[in-house]
Amino acid sequence: MAALLGVVTPFCSCSAVPLFIGFVESGVPLGVTFSFLISSPMVNEVALVLLWGLFGWKIAFIYIGTGLLVAIISGIVIGRLRMEKYVEDYVWQMQVGNGEVADPTFRETLDYARDYTQGLLKKIWPYVIIGIGVGAFIHGYAPEDFLARYAGRDNPFAVPLAVLIGVPLYSNAAGVIPIVHALMEKGMAVGTVLAFMMAVTALSFPEAVILKNVMKNRLLAVFFGTVAMAIVFVGYLFNAIL
Repeated sequence: MAALLGVVTPFCSCSAVPLFIGFVESGVPLGVTFSFLISSPMVNEVALVLLWGLFGWKIAFIYIGTGLLVAIISGIVIGRLRMEKYVEDYVWQMQVGNGEVADPTFRETLDYARDYTQGLLKKIWPYVIIGIGVGAFIHGYAPEDFLARYAGRDNPFAVPLAVLIGVPLYSNAAGVIPIVHALMEKGMAVGTVLAFMMAVTALSFPEAVILKNVMKNRLLAVFFGTVAMAIVFVGYLFNAIL
């Protein structure tokens, strides 16, 4: 259900992080929260419409289906590892339902929302600015033909290489699809291209910078490692099928 919720909430990876914090504070299990964090930037109606228009319904639904699979499997794995202790302590300090007001008025709810938002922005805004700035710099100066040159059909390690190249870049689904179209025009395998798109949208370096402020290194490494391995598996699977 969390992965499906991500489909109808087309946030980028950075804007999904405040929602991640809110879900954790509200008592949503960590694995379920990660399923949303993965699917929201990677799988949404914008990607479905654009992919359908450029590549047809088969490629569009393959991407949506495999993206949901990556989000669900990664969430289950992270949930089973029970890594709540690796979330930063301040995230747990304000649990919904622990306040003194049992039935707050609308005004009190607005005041709480304002104070909560201000406190959250004070904690994470420097990481948002730094992360997006670094991602924009890399995205702007990366050679356009770099991926097509080193991750072509003749390279057996093309899929993991595409994922590694995609991680430092930062874009949402709509922004990366023109790049995906150009790569497919140059003859790159479908699975490799889809893996690259998933890595760019769900495993960006700016997202890692922001998440570093809300989770400890071990949880961050498990999150990125689990999602990256799931994406690589999906890429190889569809290169073998298509």
